[in-house]
Amino acid sequence: MDASFWNGKRPAGVGNAVNPDEYSSALSVINAFLHENSSLPAFTGIGHTLTYADIDHYSQQFAAYIQRNTDLKPGDRIAIQMPNLLQYPIVVYGGVIVKFGV
Repeated sequence: MDASFWNGKRPAGVGNAVNPDEYSSALSVINAFLHENSSLPAFTGIGHTLTYADIDHYSQQFAAYIQRNTDLKPGDRIAIQMPNLLQYPIVVYGGVIVKFGV
């Protein structure tokens, strides 16, 4: 699928491109987005909604747990296999934090 398919389909204020010169890593893109939209709803499931601030908070906690309670080191690869629940974005973003060693 061509990426331009999504042009004009994003919510108001969400651009069609990211300037790679503005960010040093995938983590910095995610962090900027989480902080700019912290009070907005991010994900809803089973009658509960998480804001972007919630995702940021919980993913930081998950990353800290991985860093303190496992033998994983920055740069190690992990696989995520779980259902499409609210925990999924937390684990994905937490994994990015661990990958980049923050």
